Amino acid sequence: MFKMSSYHLDHLQYLETEAIHVMREVAAEFERPALLFSGGKDSICLLRLAEKAFRPSDLPMPFLNVETGHEFPELLEFRDRRAKELGAKLIVRTVDEAFKKGIAHPTPGQVSRNQLQIPVLLAAIEEFQFDCAIGGARRDEEKARAKERFFSFRDSFGQWDPKNQRPEIWNLYNAKLNPGENMRVFPLSNWTEMDVWEYIKKEKLEVPNIYFSHERECFRRGGQWIPIPPPHGDSSKPDPYAGARPKPNEPVKKLVVRVRTIADMISTGMIESPADSVEDIIAEVAAARVTERGTRADDKASEAAMEDRKKAGYF
Repeated sequence: MFKMSSYHLDHLQYLETEAIHVMREVAAEFERPALLFSGGKDSICLLRLAEKAFRPSDLPMPFLNVETGHEFPELLEFRDRRAKELGAKLIVRTVDEAFKKGIAHPTPGQVSRNQLQIPVLLAAIEEFQFDCAIGGARRDEEKARAKERFFSFRDSFGQWDPKNQRPEIWNLYNAKLNPGENMRVFPLSNWTEMDVWEYIKKEKLEVPNIYFSHERECFRRGGQWIPIPPPHGDSSKPDPYAGARPKPNEPVKKLVVRVRTIADMISTGMIESPADSVEDIIAEVAAARVTERGTRADDKASEAAMEDRKKAGYF
């Protein structure tokens, strides 16, 4: 008697298969997609998934990154090197360039430039006529992102309406767009921080060294350890990190720290940690009682901060 055998996917295999399916849907449904690649751990997983979805063919989309001008040097080096190793086109647009072109305008007294990434991203989407942008956001990160679909529609102004999203029944995605509209797609929607690190371990993926414990000078602000910015070398020009340097009542300490989630140097809170391997990080995440984005100064400013930025066009 013939007996059928069954093949069961484990948890990571299921998430991988789901994400690859979403990426192939993007390639099939959109004419000019882009993949948002910052060099952070989530976008590193996206690159591996894209390889599995499309190799041995070339990746059918360029990489896009918006720089605030306050990035960790280690992150930029990693981003540029990985794009080159994969033979991908890397498009970089910066907040500083946007100031010169009048695309973005600095807000007096505002130190973080995360809000200023919005007009830069929207301008890049318009410049290259991207109809879809793939990002590494996950629903477990915080409550605004928990409202996202895999295919997240944006109107002709780049805005997101959390109350007007398209149903996604039986893994069917509505990719229809009118001229000027675009889609943000999140293949990692159902992943958790733990899943990301387990996948990095399984696939033996390289990550920037600032994810691992290292010695760094920091100062305490807003309940977080903030890294000391690079020295201001040219006194004839304004200090780009003005307002982000320690005040007299904020003593500097040299600590063994790492990043848990990476924004720019002004927004990223460091955590004290001895974790110097992926296995150590997995154990640390399992025991954590603070959310991943609880170490992001820009998110702590307001409970509605992320949702407000997303409605305006932020990723």
